[in-house]
This record gives sequence, structure tokens and C-alpha cells, in this order.
Amino acid sequence: MTKYFTQSNFADIMGVSMATMLKWEKNGTYLPENIRNARGEKLYDVMKLLDIPEVKSMVESNWDTEMQTKPLRDFTSVELFAGAGGLALGMEKAGFKHVLLNELETKACKTLLLNRPDWNVVEGDVRNIDFTPLKGKVDFVSGGFPCQAFSYAGKGGGFSDTRGTLFFELARAVKEIQPKVFMGENVKGLTSHDNGQTIETIKNTIAELGYTLVEPRVLKAIMYQVPQKRERLILIAIRNDIADRVQFHWPSPYERVMTLRDAFYKSVIFNSDVPDSEGAKYPSNKQKVLELVPQGGDWRDLPEDIAREYMGGSYLLDGGKTGMARRLSLDEPSLTLTCSPCQKQTERCHPLETRPLSVREYARIQTFPDDWQFYGSMADKYKQIGNAVPVNLAWAIGRSLIRLFNDIQQIMPQDTADVSNEVIKYKNLTLFG
Repeated sequence: MTKYFTQSNFADIMGVSMATMLKWEKNGTYLPENIRNARGEKLYDVMKLLDIPEVKSMVESNWDTEMQTKPLRDFTSVELFAGAGGLALGMEKAGFKHVLLNELETKACKTLLLNRPDWNVVEGDVRNIDFTPLKGKVDFVSGGFPCQAFSYAGKGGGFSDTRGTLFFELARAVKEIQPKVFMGENVKGLTSHDNGQTIETIKNTIAELGYTLVEPRVLKAIMYQVPQKRERLILIAIRNDIADRVQFHWPSPYERVMTLRDAFYKSVIFNSDVPDSEGAKYPSNKQKVLELVPQGGDWRDLPEDIAREYMGGSYLLDGGKTGMARRLSLDEPSLTLTCSPCQKQTERCHPLETRPLSVREYARIQTFPDDWQFYGSMADKYKQIGNAVPVNLAWAIGRSLIRLFNDIQQIMPQDTADVSNEVIKYKNLTLFG
């Protein structure tokens, strides 16, 4: 366990801004030590922060024990909205056996098959898949459903009110398959979308389906060996006939926060330095501006005249605008990756070189292994990686789910169902009409 948190890492763990950290320091809520690290950053003694649940959970972590989790049998899975495979790969590493994965985008499907030719990847619109042949034969269903606008035409706020959304398709898959457990994941903002009506509708739908929802959590990826400030809302529901006999335990966090140094060089998450790969380039005028920004800096580090010219109308707008002209720091996690490494409002400049992050650097920040390849153009690859669930976050959740399934297996022993005949039918399925 690390002895000190830097001020920036402490802020990340707490999910607050540096302005809040300074306010805490000023009013004595949390005080840094009278020492600084080699980079001049303020340090906080971890052992003086044990009243904070997040910190205590890191100090008392069962990470190493949980890493030893093995499934008692082959637990089968269906995954919707699979993308480039971040969630699927994490779940596979935890021990799940995927019997079907669905994804709409052709290039993402080719990425999945490029890496896992034996996976049963069904390409096309999920609305055209009949899941009833798998009823009672699959243990687990999951999906990072895209967050579309919800309609509240009905008064019940349940299953019928989600029709037309992609959450409805996940719910329909659950209704038709009847797995023991299912999981949905989405952006943190879903909890507050439409003044909380959206999440209430989802909760009502889950109840209608005959499942008991574990109290949802927003998990910070930095707590689970992911060198990135990314947060995901995790919804896990257990079938009612099982729910009161078992308990789901959320994964323990890792003992420290991963940084870009851990991503780009040999570390506990990678056994070698990041390999060379293709990457976007800056136009010469943009490169000249970003060369003036130090590690961890942004537009505020530029001379005022250059900042005004570079930012244009944004210079006068309210807000921190800290994504503009942003250079990452080796000793901090990356900001949340987007679908492009060099969008003006969400800049992700390499910490040491004046260039956007390369494709392989992007993949490492999402904790994809170096042998996981991405199909398509360079822009396609950035998009697939930026949209993915971080593999190590999925793996940590997957280990918790495997422990849950092991508990279910102990009280309800069951053999793994053979779905080979059903899978053959899906292989010849045409979903585009």
C-alpha cells in the first residue's frame, strides 16, 4: 500500500476538484503533510485518512485474494452492445464463457472476431434477435446499453415506458432468456437524467421482470487498476427466486491509483513498455501552441495573447475549459478518453512529446492487452477504444460476479447447459433485412 497520496490522486479518489481540495486544506478538513514529492506536489498521509470509506477500502483491500477467484463450472454469458470487446474481454478473464455477443457496428464486430474467432458474434440490430431459444440455458446477460432519450408516455414508468430505447432491448433479452443474473452499465449521468425519472423507470422495469436490483453504484475506474479517470454506473440484478439466498459483494479496489507511467512503461498491469503504433498528428500551428504547455497543464499555462487566439470564442465563456490545450501528466491517470485524441475541447496531448496519444497508448489506458488488435482505419480504432469499458474494470466486476455465481452454484447445483444447437442457428442469422 502506498504511504502517501498526491493531492491530485486524493482529489480523484474523492471525486472532487482541486478547488475543493484547496478549500478543505484552508478550513482544516484534510491537511497535507509538510513534505512534497520530487515534482513539488503536496502529499497526504494515507493512514490519517482512514475515516474516508474509499481510502479505508484501499488500505483493507482484498484485491489479491479476489484475483484468485475461479468459477466452479462454466458460467455462460450473452452480451449485447459488445463494441470492441472491453466488457467481454474483462468478463472472459474473470471466467465467463460467451455463447453470443451482439454488436451493430461492422468494424467493431470484425475487431471481436479478429481477436476471438471462436466467439459467436452476431452482427446487426439487436431488435431483430429472438432470444427465446436460449431460455433457461444461459447464466448471465450483460450489456452497456447506449443511453437514448426515454419516453414517459405511460404512467407506470416500467417495461412499456422503455419501449423504443436500447435499454428495452436488454430488458427484452432478460425476459426471454431468464438468466440468473444480469448486468447493465452506463454513464454516471444516467442517475440524474431527466431529474431521476430515467433511473426510476429502469428500476421499475427490473422489478417487473422479476429481478431484485442490487443498489446501483458508480465505480471509479482508477480504483480498479485502470490508469484513467473514468466512471461507470453499474446495475446488477438477481432473479427473485435466488436473490434472498445470496448476496453480491462489490469488488475491492486496488491499493493505489494507476497513472500514465503505469500505462506506458513496464508495471503491475503491463510487463513491457508500450509498443510503437500509428497515431494522429497535430497541424504545425497547433503543435507550436501545445509545445508551450507543461505536463499536466492546459490553456491557462499559455501566454494570454496565444491563449486568446487559440481558443477563439471559448476564451470568454464561463467554466474551467480545462480540456483545452491539455497535456496529460505521466504521474496522474489520464482524463477520460473520448472517440478522438485531439478534439479541441477535450485535448489529450502526450505528456512528454507534443503529439496526440497513439492508438496503442489509447488501448493501454483502457487496459486492453497489447495483442488485442482493432479493425479499421485509425479513426475507427480510436473510436472503438474510446467507447469501450476498461478491461480491468470489467475484470474486477466479473470476479465479483463469478463469486456470486459460485455461491448460487453451491445452493442450486446445476450443470452448464449445452447451447451448441441454438448457437448454430444464430450464426446464419441476417439482421439487416
